[in-house]
Amino acid sequence: MLRNALLYLSAQPTVFKFVRNNGVAKKFARRFVAGETAEEALDAVKALNAKGITASLDLLGESVHNEAEARASGRDYIRLLDQIRQRNLDANVSVKLTAMGLDISEELCISIMHEVLDRARQHHTFVRLDMESSEYTERTLRLFEQRLYPAYPVNVGIVLLSYLYRTAADVERAIQLKCRVRLCKGAYKEPATVAYPEKANVDANYVRCMQELMQHGNYPGLATHDETIIRVAKKFAAEAKIPSDRYEFQMLYGVRRDLQEQLVAEGYRMRVYVPFGTQWYPYLMRRLAERPANLAFIAGNIVKETVGRRR
Repeated sequence: MLRNALLYLSAQPTVFKFVRNNGVAKKFARRFVAGETAEEALDAVKALNAKGITASLDLLGESVHNEAEARASGRDYIRLLDQIRQRNLDANVSVKLTAMGLDISEELCISIMHEVLDRARQHHTFVRLDMESSEYTERTLRLFEQRLYPAYPVNVGIVLLSYLYRTAADVERAIQLKCRVRLCKGAYKEPATVAYPEKANVDANYVRCMQELMQHGNYPGLATHDETIIRVAKKFAAEAKIPSDRYEFQMLYGVRRDLQEQLVAEGYRMRVYVPFGTQWYPYLMRRLAERPANLAFIAGNIVKETVGRRR
């Protein structure tokens, strides 16, 4: 119930206005969001690189409302790719197609994505298409397979979500295409008609899909903080004699930093997903929905701040 409430609140713009002006909430958000500007995010990437960790930068913001906003988002990503190159950082970028105008026009979205991917190809880097809620899954995969991947086979990849029933079949298709996949569990509220409602089933499907990708896929990104699943991945790699440079672990900025550094020390590849931008509220609420215990952190700090002001 709490998870559903948090996911509902993530879509409420009036709540965002209140939260963005709350100092405690902003301070908490900085644990999971690298800042509101590209410069702050790039500094965070530099610090990660110094620890042997690569990054994927995500400019937060989902569906735009008109062509001008969509084209502005595309220009922001092109500048970001330029800045990554200028600062010689080990990072790529993640893009939501709704931020590139998917809800306005597929042709507009594809046009903007071609501009972004042209720059990625110029810089010999990579763009990941983030997966949004299930209402976008089919359109995202269709546009990827038919309009983007054929033209940029080494510069663009996708995300698949293990809480969707369809994902095992999508993994097999991705293996046939030889495209790069980030495998996640999924963070949106979905109906039981399309997604596993029970965590145990989501986890089991993740492991099945993960092992297929590790054995037959093209450098999959295993995005999880679940230590049980990570142990399964390590054991499977050892038994199947899969070298550690054939895949990478991925985690979210600010989550399990200790585990990130431990995996690097053990010789595994680690990439951290680094979100930034002014539209951090929906992202933050989805992170809280994944781990509601984080609410205790906020509540405790609000009490401390309130008591401190009264003294």
